[in-house]
Amino acid sequence: MKNDIEDFDAIGNDHIGTSSDTPIRKDAFKLSTDEKIDIIKDDVRHIMETLGLDLTDDSLSGTPNRVAKMFVKEIFGGLRPEKKPKASTFENKYKYGEMLVEKNITVYSTCEHHLLPIVGKAHVAYISNGTVVGLSKMNRIVDYYAKRPQVQERLTIQIVKELQDVLNTKDVACVVDAKHLCVNSRGIRDVASSTVTSEFGGKFKEKETRREFLDYIKLDTKF
Repeated sequence: MKNDIEDFDAIGNDHIGTSSDTPIRKDAFKLSTDEKIDIIKDDVRHIMETLGLDLTDDSLSGTPNRVAKMFVKEIFGGLRPEKKPKASTFENKYKYGEMLVEKNITVYSTCEHHLLPIVGKAHVAYISNGTVVGLSKMNRIVDYYAKRPQVQERLTIQIVKELQDVLNTKDVACVVDAKHLCVNSRGIRDVASSTVTSEFGGKFKEKETRREFLDYIKLDTKF
C-alpha cells in the first residue's frame, strides 16, 4: 500500500500523464449539473471546515456554492459533452492551399495532479484538404479541451485529434506554451519556467513544413 501511494505521488509530482484520453468514468453523465453542484458544494464546505475556517463569516459563507458552480460550469465545463463546440466546416471555394495558422490562443486549464491553474498560449495550424473551419471554432476547440483536469501533453494531442476529425485531414499541428502553477507556486517554486509541448500530424512531420509553422508563431503581431 505504501509503495502504491509513493508511486501515485511520483506521477503527480513529476506531472506524468497516463493516457491521451481524459480518464472519464462510464457513469460520469448520470448526474445532472445541479446534482453535481449540490454534492461538490458539500464537499468544499467540508474541506474548508476541516481547514478550520469559519463559514458563518459573510466573506466565506457563499464560497462552497461559488466553487461548486465554478467547477461544474466553468473551469471543468469541458467535461460536459453538450459544451463541445459544433465545428461546422465549409468548402474551400477560394482554393487557399497554404498553411493557416491561429496563434496566441489563450489557454486556461487545470493541472489534474494538484488542481492548480495552467495558463498559457496555444498555436494551431492546418493545411486544407478541401474544407475549412471558422477561425473562432479553433479557439473554441482549444478552450473546450482546456476546461477539464489536464496534463499539457494530452491537451496538445486532443486539440490536434479533434481538428483532424473535423477537417478530415492529418495535416494539423499544435504547440502549447504554458506556465503550471503547481510548479510555479508550490514544490520547486520556479516562477520563471514554462512548459512547451507540440503535436505534428501529416505534412507537419516534414522538416520544412514544421519549420514554416514554427517561424509563423514567432511573428510579433502588433496592432
